[in-house]
Amino acid sequence: MQRNKVEDIGRGVIEYEIIALKNLKKFINSNFNKIIKTILNCKNGKIIISGVGKSGIIARKWAATLSSTGTPSFFLDASNASHGDLGQITSNDVVILISNSGQSEELKNIIQYTSRNNNIKLIGITSKRDSILYKNSDTSFLMPTIKEAGPENIVPTSSTTTQLALGDAIAIACMKSKNFTKFDFKKVHPSGSLSIKLKTVEDLMIRGKKLPIVRENIKMKDALKIISKKKLGVLLVKNMIGNTVGIITDGDLKRIAQKYNDFDNLKIKNVMKKNPLSIDKDTLAASALSLMNSKKITSLCIHKRKKNKKTIGLIHMHDILRSNIN
Repeated sequence: MQRNKVEDIGRGVIEYEIIALKNLKKFINSNFNKIIKTILNCKNGKIIISGVGKSGIIARKWAATLSSTGTPSFFLDASNASHGDLGQITSNDVVILISNSGQSEELKNIIQYTSRNNNIKLIGITSKRDSILYKNSDTSFLMPTIKEAGPENIVPTSSTTTQLALGDAIAIACMKSKNFTKFDFKKVHPSGSLSIKLKTVEDLMIRGKKLPIVRENIKMKDALKIISKKKLGVLLVKNMIGNTVGIITDGDLKRIAQKYNDFDNLKIKNVMKKNPLSIDKDTLAASALSLMNSKKITSLCIHKRKKNKKTIGLIHMHDILRSNIN
């Protein structure tokens, strides 16, 4: 087959699926809203998703996407459901069944099982209004009738693409309704590059007894001992009421030692840099690194909410770089 012919086939498949997705967009209606409300109202039960064949693969992806965006969900293998796995469905659960035809034999037992328990909500996703699934669901969502991209309209292509897109739409709608933030997202994605990008300064900061804190009236000879002991190359200076009023680095100490004859007896408050920069604990580490680069500094104080004088941690540029954030 000629290369141009193959490329035309590829473009044609994508065009079919684009048309299918445009049709799906027109079908987002009040029933979509009912699906979201049903899922959000599932407080004491589980979200269970199932399908057969290619729709089963899509169902597994729905469960994964919902779980990763704040709506814990589980995939139920429709074939195994009839051999004991129906026991995974209990009162107060929400069951979502995905089937293009709505007539799959493997789903009938699940439909029958859920209909016997009024406390189980069944959501049916199908393109056939006269199907068993559509007629027996508490909430039915009618998918558009579309043409598959493959020959003879028999290969599940456009139909599974629309199913996949609908699942993403449901997941994001639930996510936004729950105010599920990037920080919540980070908690369920502790590994990988995404987690690294979402690390905050709170994740990496020096805290507690490790913080190099001194009082403003301390003499330089004593400050030297502390900066050597802490091995962080920096000291935070606090006043009598615990507010951070200054900062001094080992580089500053060297310059001060060259400038003053009576270095040892100098009080740190007289030579420190006043009002050091402080950022909120929820600031992304990447943003903190950018700020340090722009200000040509290596450390930042960390505070909580609007209490920018109450330092709870210290972030050093090296801590961020060691976490592969750049």
